[in-house]
Amino acid sequence: MSILKSEEKGFKYKGIKELSVLDNVSLVNLEGKGLLGKPGIDARIFSVMANHKISVSIISQGSSERGIGIVVSTERATEALQGLEKEFANDLIFGDVSKVSVDNNIAAISITGQDLSTFHKLYSSLIRNKITPILFNNIITGNSVSLVVKKTDLKRALNVINVEIFGLTKKINIAIFGHGLVGSTLIDQVLSSAKNIEIKKGIKLNIFAIANSTKLVINEKGINENWKSEIATNGEAYDVQDIIKYAKENHLENLIAVDNTASSSFVENYVTLIESGFDVVSSNKIANTLSYGFYKEIRQVLQDNQKNYLYETNVGAGLPLIDTIKLLHLSGENITKIKGVFSGTLSYIFNHFSVEDKPFSEVLKEAIALGFTEPDPREDLCGNDVARKLLILARELDLQNEFNEIDIQNLIPVELRSLTTNNFLENLNLLDSHYKTIKENQEKGNVLRYIGELSGDLQQDKGNLEVKLVSVPESSALGQLKGSDSIFEIYTESYGERPIVIQGAGAGASVTARGVFGDILRIIDKI
Repeated sequence: MSILKSEEKGFKYKGIKELSVLDNVSLVNLEGKGLLGKPGIDARIFSVMANHKISVSIISQGSSERGIGIVVSTERATEALQGLEKEFANDLIFGDVSKVSVDNNIAAISITGQDLSTFHKLYSSLIRNKITPILFNNIITGNSVSLVVKKTDLKRALNVINVEIFGLTKKINIAIFGHGLVGSTLIDQVLSSAKNIEIKKGIKLNIFAIANSTKLVINEKGINENWKSEIATNGEAYDVQDIIKYAKENHLENLIAVDNTASSSFVENYVTLIESGFDVVSSNKIANTLSYGFYKEIRQVLQDNQKNYLYETNVGAGLPLIDTIKLLHLSGENITKIKGVFSGTLSYIFNHFSVEDKPFSEVLKEAIALGFTEPDPREDLCGNDVARKLLILARELDLQNEFNEIDIQNLIPVELRSLTTNNFLENLNLLDSHYKTIKENQEKGNVLRYIGELSGDLQQDKGNLEVKLVSVPESSALGQLKGSDSIFEIYTESYGERPIVIQGAGAGASVTARGVFGDILRIIDKI
């Protein structure tokens, strides 16, 4: 049936005249190594079809000549199969033909007026959406194309085709996992920006799923600004496979999964999501800091499935750090060292403690009150968060370091590490004498900064990774840092002793969410 004629619908797009679908057809396949170079095969097939008065709508032969597929009406498919089995009975016995089969779960899509010089864009979009054409045929003039796809993929295929060849609004279906400070801010940012993006870019952002660790709310038509009450009252228990199944059953295309959790178990779903047609955006640092083997496995799965995994906010929140390092490295620039203040929390603490006449515990309490620290500030003070960020940058340079190889200076005195959270918070003053001594023993004009540093011969398999408290001149780039800003110095062979400096807000839900949103938009540009 014809589902669109450009003359009737008013479309004059790239010469496309008609889009038609046959969904009551079957694919009859004839396969065998004995078909290679053997004359008369096509004639024998068409002779069978002619004798049985069966019309063939599409025929396609593999370039190796070892397989021929014909599309016939489903009601005549069994008759076609039996006729071919009889015609090629001796070939089947001697192995020249290995099998004759019928697939009824197919549909044929024909595009009249499709220029093959631009067809690659449509084909790539189909592949990205896990739609692999079973059979492809074009007429000799190159302006009409037929595709055979699985019937279960038909609706999704038509959605993709309508966007690519008729320029209709592209729908991006987003599943967001985690709705804490960053996650909820992101959801609100997407919902408030969606209309403007649709008007300006012709892209519809559709959040079809929002989930926390236990509950899920899902709607193919999109979740609105009342999502918080919706998940509280109607949220249901789920696992990731439920979302994948829902997306498939509802023919959702252009899928993006956003991980705003801090869960080590959730990252185990990345491979499954990618293999199921999702691109991935993440503010969760854990996936990039597990074993190097897992790190490489994800990259291989991404390559195999032509998917993207973006995580700019893993280091530096919304700062353009990871992209900068990637581009420098890919361009062949020899990066010789990276160092900086990676934690907005520890930036705030030492920026204030270094220049104010206050005990360390008082500055720490201020950071806690402002919401800069984790509920247990030892999560920040132990240095593991900075170490993870440093490891992520190292791996962007193809270094194979593992987390346990990082030299981390824990800022918590040994006697305070085993206390309960409440006991630790009640005894913050026990930190004061330790940090007062460190502060007083600095050279005059110096300030304290807690930094990550990657050094060594970075052209080898591994570098030297250190996380430590250092004293630097107040006049230096690190020393001039203010507030809760982060700063990163990238030293390269070309730039010599003058590093590339990236500095700005390195923490905060709004900044991080905006960075995640930026990664979503970057993926959309590639879809």
